[in-house]
Amino acid sequence: MATRHNTIHIPVGDHSIAGTLVGPDTVVPGVMLVHGWDGSQEQYLARAHEIAALGCICLTFDLRGHAKDKARRDMVTREDNLNDMLAAYDTLVGHPSVDGSAIVVAGSSYGGYLAAVLTALRPVRWLAMRAPALYKDEDWMVPKYALSKEELAAYRNTVVTPDRNRALAASAGFQGDVLIVESELDVIVPHPVIENYRNAFTQAHSMTYRVIKGADHSLSQKAWSQAYTTVLVNWVDEMVSGARHEREELAIREPKPKAQKKLRLNGLRSFLRASRAGLHTPR
Repeated sequence: MATRHNTIHIPVGDHSIAGTLVGPDTVVPGVMLVHGWDGSQEQYLARAHEIAALGCICLTFDLRGHAKDKARRDMVTREDNLNDMLAAYDTLVGHPSVDGSAIVVAGSSYGGYLAAVLTALRPVRWLAMRAPALYKDEDWMVPKYALSKEELAAYRNTVVTPDRNRALAASAGFQGDVLIVESELDVIVPHPVIENYRNAFTQAHSMTYRVIKGADHSLSQKAWSQAYTTVLVNWVDEMVSGARHEREELAIREPKPKAQKKLRLNGLRSFLRASRAGLHTPR
């Protein structure tokens, strides 16, 4: 399937963030791809094209304080970037070719953390998280750049439950399908963080968990990056294809409008014939 991408600007308050819509020409599910801290939409463009080829419309975008907006990097808070994501989500769902009931949100690291929070604020059917980060709730409004790396490292090596963390609480309430991808040798988002997320998704419809062997947090080797792309694209293909199959099966089972009208008319005719023959006795 041929794909295309168009550069767009997403309004957020009194400014805008840059984005790229990638997709085919038909009505399809929407996929929002969110980069991590110090990343950019460029990291997801190739993946967006692969997913769009499955029959989806994909949106990549630059979070505030990143790419061309780096001048504000030191001032950006999680609240700011969550608002960016909400605006991007609304832009994607507002696209005339997007099925608002079939939305995929895929985020890496910081973007995965915010993607989990987003599920409590907007309808998301499928959630993909690569090395999702975890942060304390109490410093939500503190600029991301100003957070203590030592405190974060200690926090991420502890057991955290949904009642103590906003992202985990949102995960606990999520009822869609989840993909979690871990880097085996990740020192930024260590294994305890992944376990905290896995334990939180108690109501998920399904959970797929994959580990990229030997990989670091940033997937610095091409083979590791490609491994993640393969996992993500195959999972999206499975989820979207399964949903389409369910929809087709439902359409086959449900009588078409003309057939329903014919059944009603046949029932009325049978009732009238029975009445004329004296076979119908009022109750």
